Amino acid sequence: MGVAQKVIRSIKGFFESNNPQNQHYNKNCLHARYLVIDLELTGLNPKEDEIVSIAWLPIKNQRVYVGQGEHFINSQVSSLKQSPIFHGINQQEINKGQPLVVALKQLESLLSEYVLVFHNAELDWAFLQKAFTEHGILFCAEQYKSILVLDTMKIEHKRLTRLSHEISFDALNLEKCRQRYNLPDYSNHNALTDAMATAELLLAQITHISRGKSLAVKSLL
Repeated sequence: MGVAQKVIRSIKGFFESNNPQNQHYNKNCLHARYLVIDLELTGLNPKEDEIVSIAWLPIKNQRVYVGQGEHFINSQVSSLKQSPIFHGINQQEINKGQPLVVALKQLESLLSEYVLVFHNAELDWAFLQKAFTEHGILFCAEQYKSILVLDTMKIEHKRLTRLSHEISFDALNLEKCRQRYNLPDYSNHNALTDAMATAELLLAQITHISRGKSLAVKSLL
């Protein structure tokens, strides 16, 4: 190997080792730090709809730290649409909330410390990326690439596919996924309780997949 190639490899290795995503990527999933996030939305289109509320809970060494969780209601929602029907947040609660940027800035400070976890990451992460960009908090594609995201819905799809299970149209919603691990349903659904429900699901999935043995976070992707 020539000198130039050695230098290039050395530089590449330095940046890879200092990339938060790579640091999480190979970590034992039993000891990784996760930040479970849930959003309540006015609809399913990130280009038109809004974030009504956001909540998150950290997981460290297989323990959910409820006391370190956060729950924000966005005081700047322009139109609730059918939101009160689905998650019970009305205009009065919106008026008592905070500007979304308050939650985004607090969340941004945690991104490099944790593996982010969603149930249906494709939807929620799209809304968050749009919100970060609009508020000038994260605006570079490279910044998003450094963030490692897990999706409990995709983890379950992958597991069921390996077991050759038939997957019905609603088999991957949060409630049905929890039922397969004998986890109880929460009667009160909001962003914080759904974050807890997703956190519990993730822990159950990790326990089932790893069977207590060392398993890299990348195996959950």
